[in-house]
Amino acid sequence: MERTSLLRARQASAEEAEEAELPASNLSGEMRLAKRWGSQRRVLVWGGLLGSLLLLLMVSMTQFQWHIDTVQEWHVSPTHRKLVQDYVLKVLDGQCRLDGARKLLLTRLPTSSHVSQPFLWKNMPYPDDVFTYAPPFGFRGLEENLHTLLQQLPKLDKVTQPGRTSEKCQRCVVIGNGGILKGLELGALIDHFDTIIRLNSGPLGEYSIDVGNRTSIRMSYPEGTPLNWMDTDAHALFVAVVYKGVDISWTAAMVNKQPVPWKDWFFFWKKVAAQIPIDTSRFRLLNPLVIREAALGLLKYPPPSARLWGWDQNVPTIGITAVNLASLLCDEVSIAGFGYNHSQQGAPLHYYDHQPMSAMLQEKMHNVDRETELLRSLVNDGVITDLTGGIHCYYCTR
Repeated sequence: MERTSLLRARQASAEEAEEAELPASNLSGEMRLAKRWGSQRRVLVWGGLLGSLLLLLMVSMTQFQWHIDTVQEWHVSPTHRKLVQDYVLKVLDGQCRLDGARKLLLTRLPTSSHVSQPFLWKNMPYPDDVFTYAPPFGFRGLEENLHTLLQQLPKLDKVTQPGRTSEKCQRCVVIGNGGILKGLELGALIDHFDTIIRLNSGPLGEYSIDVGNRTSIRMSYPEGTPLNWMDTDAHALFVAVVYKGVDISWTAAMVNKQPVPWKDWFFFWKKVAAQIPIDTSRFRLLNPLVIREAALGLLKYPPPSARLWGWDQNVPTIGITAVNLASLLCDEVSIAGFGYNHSQQGAPLHYYDHQPMSAMLQEKMHNVDRETELLRSLVNDGVITDLTGGIHCYYCTR
């Protein structure tokens, strides 16, 4: 009996111990399950994000391919070509007005916004309120970077300025990259202008019959600069346009013939040039007040405000900025290759590629319609001349 009682007691103790351990065992299993689900949930979240990015990329590539596939063959009639060429000859042979473009432009600007200094120099004081705004309207927060870059650039008295270098009246032409240039064969006439300003990566070479061979100034920012330098003009200048902070360090790398800092590559939205094979004396840094004057003074945009994401449509295109720069450098200003005709969806967007005009409809950063209105007003008031008629055509048949 005693032995049976002892066995029963031991069995009861074992059952109690097993019951005591059961909650801990269940809790451990629940914790393992929760951890496993948390890990799987993170995988699902990251997988969803990657899938969304891949989907956006596929949609973008599909749209891009659609743009390429739907571009139409572009033809220019000999009659129209002759009309354009005769008009450009008329402009070149006409009387040049000293300081004409700038004087007329200033009538549209408030006195407080007048800019007189197109570039920044190391031996010149900074313009007033250049540090009021962040790029592209100023250099707020970049004082040290700006000072370091300017120390690498030439002094004003050591270089020859483009534009007004003598008493002779100077004519500028700003060459846009519009497809309207294609087939007009204006190259030889364009090369007769005193100062020729080209934008971003607009190529020459095989396109020179339409756009010419000479370059006085190529102005661009990192993503817009040609990956392979194409300007053979011995005196061509590169004017750096700063839209964001890393553009200054990229420009410094180009000037010093050094690699672009690896950390800066994360802030570029496409591949940028690794070098610009010209002498240091041929680099210039655009005064950001030239951009600000174009935006706030000419286009009447509101002052820039801080945003957590994206851009306000208050940043002028480099074309509008170039027109304002040209008014500071030359007496008369003409434009060629400007204008987007959205009614011709299959027309070429650029003279050098196969994107159709419809690709411009996706433009989000710039207010193209507002800029077209401004340019048309400048042409109608005689401030600038439109050689190719994309903004306003005086010689086109109706």
